[in-house]
Amino acid sequence: MSKTSDAAKAPAFELRCGGLHLTIQRVPGWLLATLATAASSGLAAWLTSR
Repeated sequence: MSKTSDAAKAPAFELRCGGLHLTIQRVPGWLLATLATAASSGLAAWLTSR
């Protein structure tokens, strides 16, 4: 098998907690941008409050 067919079947993120099973096949770009913005804003606020 080729690497692309193996990578296409493997989820990008999988969370299993009790009865909850969350699987994300492909992480959207807007979600990554939102998480990066929130993390950098939080870090900047934390560093400036010290």
